[in-house]
Amino acid sequence: MRSSINRPPTPGADEERDKEPSLEEVINIKLVESGEKEKLMELLRERLVECGWRDEMKALCRAYARKKGRNNVTVDDLIHVITPKGRASVPDSVKAELLQRIRNFLMSTSLR
Repeated sequence: MRSSINRPPTPGADEERDKEPSLEEVINIKLVESGEKEKLMELLRERLVECGWRDEMKALCRAYARKKGRNNVTVDDLIHVITPKGRASVPDSVKAELLQRIRNFLMSTSLR
């Protein structure tokens, strides 16, 4: 293995081939291959718009830009400030619905 002070060790070619994908990686691959991930993303977008979450995040971004000055705000600044608030304010009902859809998908799909 090669390593650096600034990044984790880089696996060699042999190690990369022998590595089995994690459960999370397998699930993600299945979601993408089946098209279910895109359906879940679209459902999430719809639900967040319906409950007003999207408008709330827009308002937070605008308020932050006004406070800092429009020319002094970058997209990275907005992401850094708004992301924690956005994640924390997703309604539990939306999270529960998505989780149930993912569970149903996993129950209907063999992972390996």
